[in-house]
Amino acid sequence: MILLNDLLGLDANEIKRTRLKLNIPEKGNNPLDLYKSNPDEINVNWFLWHNSRRYFHTGQIAICLVRISQDEWLLTTIKNILSELETDDGVGYEAEEIDKYKGFFGRVVVKYHNTVKWMGKVFENVMDELEVLEILPEAYKGDEFPGYENVCLDYSMLKTIVERDFKGWRGALKNQKAVYLITDKSNGKLYVGSATAENGMLWQRWADYAVNGHGGNKVLRDVIRREGIEYIEANFQYSILEHYNGSMDDEYILERESWWKNILCSRKFGYNLN
Repeated sequence: MILLNDLLGLDANEIKRTRLKLNIPEKGNNPLDLYKSNPDEINVNWFLWHNSRRYFHTGQIAICLVRISQDEWLLTTIKNILSELETDDGVGYEAEEIDKYKGFFGRVVVKYHNTVKWMGKVFENVMDELEVLEILPEAYKGDEFPGYENVCLDYSMLKTIVERDFKGWRGALKNQKAVYLITDKSNGKLYVGSATAENGMLWQRWADYAVNGHGGNKVLRDVIRREGIEYIEANFQYSILEHYNGSMDDEYILERESWWKNILCSRKFGYNLN
């Protein structure tokens, strides 16, 4: 078994001043998704956040782990805490990454079973439980496709997948026709759409939404005109109702799209006009 400190090589003095912070989903935000789209959102805004509870103090070494699954964690950064900032609700520390560990950031997957709710750990107390499961060949991108029935994306994640051209997603969607669902989480309104050969299959159709939020749809364009693209970023969610291979007739896809509009009443109560 290889332990995390077998890689890091912290000496006895460094071990005593090292603290670990575990980042888990909260308030509807998944830190792993945030890390995939913007690492600093986790490595600064989450990791160094301070309110009534202080995880770190000046002079300490701080290790950031982000949950991948129940007992698997991704090492995203290690920093020296340079000073504590005067704030009760914000980034509470000035810190700098430790250069010699940068090759591990986003690549080391650790096994650790957290038995208590407290997310801050004294490294010395848990170091013998931090087992290295894997060192990824490159920094974690999370481009593995989860399966059509498990797709549930917010706008920022959709945009990240398209802009960074996640190969797992592109491979799964580029030759698929589909009926998909867009959900406005702020009011429950639904939009049912279809991806056919005519509009470039599912990858291209969703790429159109990633570019501007509306994908050319009149009603969604009006939403952005009234509320701004920020409204889409905060509230829109994308999922797949049905999917078919590229040989399926477009007319059948359009019939299924109409069926779902009737079932979900998205013409009467949602964003579909026809």
